[in-house]
Parts: sequence; C-alpha cells; structure tokens
Amino acid sequence: MTEKPAPHRRAVGLLGGTFDPIHHAHLIMAEEVRTTLGLAQMVFIPAGEPPHKMSRQVTSAYHRMAMVELAIAANPHFTISRVEVDRSGPSYLVDTLRLLHEQWGAESELSFIIGWDSLGDLPSWYKPREILDQLAHLIAVRRPGYVDDMAYNDKSEARLPGLRDKLSVVPLPQLDISSTDIRQRVAQGRPIKYQVPEAVEHYIRAHNLYQTAIGKEVRESAHYNAER
Repeated sequence: MTEKPAPHRRAVGLLGGTFDPIHHAHLIMAEEVRTTLGLAQMVFIPAGEPPHKMSRQVTSAYHRMAMVELAIAANPHFTISRVEVDRSGPSYLVDTLRLLHEQWGAESELSFIIGWDSLGDLPSWYKPREILDQLAHLIAVRRPGYVDDMAYNDKSEARLPGLRDKLSVVPLPQLDISSTDIRQRVAQGRPIKYQVPEAVEHYIRAHNLYQTAIGKEVRESAHYNAER
C-alpha cells in the first residue's frame, strides 16, 4: 500500500534518527520513499537525547548535525531540522511533530518514516493515538526478508485501531550498512569507504570521531602483530 498525500498540501517526509553517523543506507531510504510517494521534501531530524539509546554515549549533536548537512548537500529535496537537538531532554516523536506543526502550519502534510520491524512496538510509544489521529501519516519501510505478519499483525491493530488506514509501506533494497558497524570499524582502524559519503568520512577522520579506548587497543595490537 503506497497511498500518496493529497496534492493540494505540501507533502513532507520526516526521517528521524541518531545519525551517529549518517550513512548511504539512510540516504537511499530517504530518496526511495520520497520518489515512491511523491513527497516534495525529505527532512532529516537528528535526535537530541534519543530515549531508546540512553544506555550508550551518543556523539555530540554538533558533530551529528554537521555530518548530516554534508551528506545531504547535493540533494535539493533534502533538508535538516534542529527541532530535536535544540530541545532539552529526551526526544519523543509526539513532541517533535507538535513543534513541526506549529512551525509549518496546516499547509504541510507530515509523513514519518518508521522501520517495518518497529511497527509492533508502535502501540507502546508515547501518545501513539495522538500521532496517528492528529499529527502524521506513517511510512513503514520494509527490507527483503520481512513478511507482512512479522511485526505488523492483528494484535497491533487491536491495540491501535485505525493503524492500517494511516500507514503506507515502501519496500527497500537490502543494504547491510549500520551506524554501529561503522563506529566499530573506525575504532578498529578498518575502512568505511563506500559506506558513508566521502565528505562524512573526511569529517570523521578530521575530528577523530569514534576513536574509543577499545579501538585504540585493537589498533595497537594489530600493529604489534604486524611487526612480529
């Protein structure tokens, strides 16, 4: 189901995330959704304090914002919002959507991208009913290998009636790139070329991002073993 927004309103897609760092899979996802649904614009929203990732230290918003800006610079349909990084405390979707509606008014129709594997958790989100009824259409992106009943099933619909009517599904190609893996590769001195835009790779190197103590030990061990 890929229902397109009403033509008389500005259709805006929203892609939230930690973007620590942003990579090519994020960009491909955003462009695939934008072109499939005919969205006028795709807005990247770096998280301030993502409530689901408070267990690990997240790179400063300054660096994450800078990397997103570099990554999207060549696409005129891509832009970035500071709505979450400028707000203190954990970032909840309902608060972000309220602020964007205040900023952009009724002429913008907002559609928020969610992973297909996260749909089953949607009923437990903070104020999901308000999100569906008042604030946004949902776009579920589905990668190869997921079937319809894996994450989105009758139980989710029962807990959140009307979910089907507020949902579009966009299939994506398989892209095995993750921010976690990129951080680990940088820490271990391994290449990340072709996983992130070249400008983002240069930024990571220039600012010594993801150089953890564990990574330093791994690099020193590899160097020691190579010299033996």
